[in-house]
Amino acid sequence: MHIFPGESDHLTAPCYTSCTIPLAIILRAGHCLTLTLCLRLELGRYEVAPRRALGLGYSLGFSATMAMFTDMMHIPAPLAFLAIAAEFFGGLGLILGFLTRIAAFGIGMNMLVAIVTVHSAFGLFMNWTGVQQGEGFEYHLLVLAIVAFLMIHGAGALSVDRALTLAQNLRKPRAT
Repeated sequence: MHIFPGESDHLTAPCYTSCTIPLAIILRAGHCLTLTLCLRLELGRYEVAPRRALGLGYSLGFSATMAMFTDMMHIPAPLAFLAIAAEFFGGLGLILGFLTRIAAFGIGMNMLVAIVTVHSAFGLFMNWTGVQQGEGFEYHLLVLAIVAFLMIHGAGALSVDRALTLAQNLRKPRAT
């Protein structure tokens, strides 16, 4: 079914959660249901990947990350703990769509701190060629754009936030 005249079936937008979204659905959906879900899942998947908190994958684990933040980067221990918690629990919140605006805010603050304290010294672009001493902050800007979208639009219809709102509205007495 074609929504717009002259639309072809191959006109799609990628969603990095292993799905492909028809572009017409994104353009027609005023509340950005599919886009919101894909942005939440992708950012949440990346952030909750238990890298820092549990030490799975390529990370050092909680203790080593705390030591790196406090000893090497001279970040106070309470703030280092908050950064790790914001990444881990913020990612879970985004995947579930639970407290989405708060979760996105925490991740956004982590990205701002990362830009200011580490990545701004290396410029905008990431180390695509391997000649820079470190990574730039272009990825962090992308995450901040996603965070801004989620803070403005919320979790969307397929979320715990929406289910809680609907349940609360059903319990309210109706004025007659």
